[in-house]
Amino acid sequence: METFIVYPESKEQSAAVKAFLKALKINFEKEEKSPYNQEFVDKIKRGEQAAKEGKGVKVDVDNLWK
Repeated sequence: METFIVYPESKEQSAAVKAFLKALKINFEKEEKSPYNQEFVDKIKRGEQAAKEGKGVKVDVDNLWK
C-alpha cells in the first residue's frame, strides 16, 4: 500500500480531491493542523475554565480609563 500526501491550494481543489477519492471508494482521512501553538491554546483553555469557576481578575470597565 502507498500513502499519498496532497496539498490543495484552495477549497475548490480540496473539494475536488475529496469527491474524486469518494467516487473511487478510496478511504482517506483529513488531518487538521492548528495555526496556533498548543501551549498557547492550553493556556487560553485554562483561563476560560478559571473564568467559569469565578477565579481570575475582574476589571470594572466603567473605571477602566479613570
